[in-house]
Amino acid sequence: MDFADAYLDQIEAVAEWMRLPRVRALHLPPQPRHKDNLGEFCALELDDGSIGLSYVLFDNTLAQLRAQHADAALAGADALTLARQYTGASGAARTVGFAAANALSHSLWRRAGYVPPSSRDAIGGIDPQPGEHIGMIGLFPPLVQAVTRHGAQLTVVELNPALAGDHAGHRVTLDATALQACDKVLSTSTLLLNDTLDRMLALCRRARRFALIGPSAGCLPDALFARGVTHVGSSEVVDRPAFLDALRAGEKRGAATRKYGLDPANYPGFAALLARL
Repeated sequence: MDFADAYLDQIEAVAEWMRLPRVRALHLPPQPRHKDNLGEFCALELDDGSIGLSYVLFDNTLAQLRAQHADAALAGADALTLARQYTGASGAARTVGFAAANALSHSLWRRAGYVPPSSRDAIGGIDPQPGEHIGMIGLFPPLVQAVTRHGAQLTVVELNPALAGDHAGHRVTLDATALQACDKVLSTSTLLLNDTLDRMLALCRRARRFALIGPSAGCLPDALFARGVTHVGSSEVVDRPAFLDALRAGEKRGAATRKYGLDPANYPGFAALLARL
């Protein structure tokens, strides 16, 4: 069973324990105008205020979503039906499905009274040390110095050929097998959408830590921990109006969110959350 199937099984179980909220709206960003891709996530909002994010810049996903979903097109939709698209569809439908599953995850946390622990560690607790070889899956330009300033070697695995090459303090390669030599790995959460999670984890068997971070990592982490992920870092919305205004405008959303970090030691587990209901 891959991650998507395991995750959806949990969402199906949540539906047996509590009445699920319906969809309030799907919020889409504008076409990204900046190199920092601030418009890279959509947000699916539920009636209880829970919000789930999903990456939209694979292929022409954002254009498809804009063509298919006008304002309020999904209002009142069954969130579980949408979440099932995460495993049974592709492209725009899978993107919406993942956002719906993430929104339902946060709805469970809300109903169970669970608040994930805050985190100020932008690099997922990998704690780079002098002489260590750190892998990064997906280039996070703001985080490069956070790794290399400690004297660690950094290798970044990317899909974009334009980014490949040797740079000051780090190397960017298209060859994912470079991860086999890494002691610790920091990864983008887009692996959860493009079906590469298990392949990347297999290449990182040598790594002592594997941190998965990003807005779309706002999912139940149980199946990730079971696969060897050691840390999941994401954020929750704390100022809904400001967050949605910023997302729709393609602006920074940090002030409207709170970053959190989960690992097997500080996360109570899915069964414990259900028991709280």
